Amino acid sequence: MTAREWNLDTAREWNLDAVVGPTHNYAGLSPGNLASHRSAGRRSNPRAAALQGLEKMARLHALGVPQLTLPPQPRPDLAWLRRLGFTGDDAQVVARAHRESPSLLAAAYSASSMWTANAATVVPSSDSADGRLHLVPANLTSERHRALEAPWTARVLRAVFPDPERFAHHAPVPLAGDEGAANHMRLCHRHADPGLAVFVYGRPEGAAGQPGDTATSPVRYPARQTEAASRAVARLAGLDASRALFLRQAPQAIDAGVFHNDVIATSDRDLLVLHEDALADQGRALDRIRRAFEHRCGGELRILEVPREALPIDRAVATYLFNCQIVETAKGETVWIGPAECRKDDATASLLEQWTGGAGPFDAVQFVDLHESMRNGGGPACLRLRVVLTEAERAAIRSGVRFDDDLHGRLARVVEQHYRDRLDPADLADPALVGESRRAFEAVLEALALEELLVGRA
Repeated sequence: MTAREWNLDTAREWNLDAVVGPTHNYAGLSPGNLASHRSAGRRSNPRAAALQGLEKMARLHALGVPQLTLPPQPRPDLAWLRRLGFTGDDAQVVARAHRESPSLLAAAYSASSMWTANAATVVPSSDSADGRLHLVPANLTSERHRALEAPWTARVLRAVFPDPERFAHHAPVPLAGDEGAANHMRLCHRHADPGLAVFVYGRPEGAAGQPGDTATSPVRYPARQTEAASRAVARLAGLDASRALFLRQAPQAIDAGVFHNDVIATSDRDLLVLHEDALADQGRALDRIRRAFEHRCGGELRILEVPREALPIDRAVATYLFNCQIVETAKGETVWIGPAECRKDDATASLLEQWTGGAGPFDAVQFVDLHESMRNGGGPACLRLRVVLTEAERAAIRSGVRFDDDLHGRLARVVEQHYRDRLDPADLADPALVGESRRAFEAVLEALALEELLVGRA
C-alpha cells in the first residue's frame, strides 16, 4: 500500500489541546497582546485555568469531536536560566534570577504552551507531495519566553505521531518569525479532500519587523509572523505552489491588538469568516482566495465578512469573536464554540444570532468559560491545533493521548491534587514552586502514558 492510498479512507479533523501548565501566570510578556498587557501583575489561578481547558475538551468530546491531548512544557526552564549565567542549586538559581531579572524568571516559568495553535503548522496527507502528514514545530522567535518551547514541542509531537511512514517531522524553520497554525487556515469541501492552505504573515520579505520600519508597517506593535517563514513551512510540508496562498495581515489590525490572524479570522471547510480589517488590501486578497479555491478545490467558497460598522475591530479583539472553534458534531451539525465574553457583548451577540439557523452558517452556538486563558489573550482557537487524520493515521497515534471521559477524570484529579489555586508574580520566587511544578508535570505525563519523555529532558 502506498502513502497515497491511505488517503482513500475517510478523514476527520481532530482537535489537539494541551493541558494548561501549573505555572500559569500573568506576567504580561507579549507586546501587542492587549489582554496580556492589561492582566500583567494580577493573581492567576492555575487550577481553574487547567480545569477550564479540560472542560472545553470535554464539551467537544461530548459533541462527537475527536480530541488529542498534549502535556504542558516542563517549567521552570532552569537549564535556560543556567545558560544565562544564573548558577547554584535550583533554589539559588530562582532566587538570583528573581533578584537580578524578574522578567527572565517569568519567561522561564511561562505556561504559554497552553495555546497549542502556536505549537506547529500541520499539513494533512491529502495536501502533501509525499502523501504523509507533515508537522513543522513553530520556532516562536518573536518572543523569548515562547522561543523556549520549540525543542520540547518537537519531542512531544514525535512521541504522539511516531510512525515515519505516515508522519513527517521537521525541525523548526531556521528563519525568524514562525508562529505556527495561528496564522494558517485550510480551506476545502470535505476534510478528506485536497485543500487550499492560506498563510497570513505580518512582516513581508525584507522588512525588519519593528514598528514603523516602513510606511506600511504597524506603528505600535511588532509584526510577528514573517513571509519568509511561512513560505519555508509550505516548502517543508511539500505543498505545491498552486495549493498555497500567502497574504499579508493588515498593519492597522496588528496595531489594534491582532497579534495573530486567528484573533480576526477563522475558517471551517468551505467557509471563511473574517473581519473587514483583517487583511491588507482585503478586497483584492479575497478575490485571490476565491479564484484559488475555485481552481484547486472546485465550487464556491463561502465568505462571511464582518463590516467594521457592525463590529469595530477593538470589540472583535476584546471579545475574541473570531477566535472560536467551528466544529462538525457527530449529528452532522456545524456548531460555533466561543468564549463566554461574546455573550456579554451586544454587537457580537447580535452577529451570532444572525449566523445561527435559517440562512446562517451555524446550526448552534455554544459558549465556554475560559476566563483564565482569556485574561492572557487566548480564546478557544488559541487552545487547539487542528489536525486532519485518516483512519490509518489515527490508528498510528499514541493511544494514551486520545481524550475521553476516563482521561478527563485522571487529568482533573492531577490538577486538583498538584495545582495551586492562586499565583501572584512574587510567588515565582518561591523555591517550593519548582518542586510542585515538577511533580505536577510528571503526573500529567503519567496520565498520558508519555513517561518516556522524562528521560533526558532539560
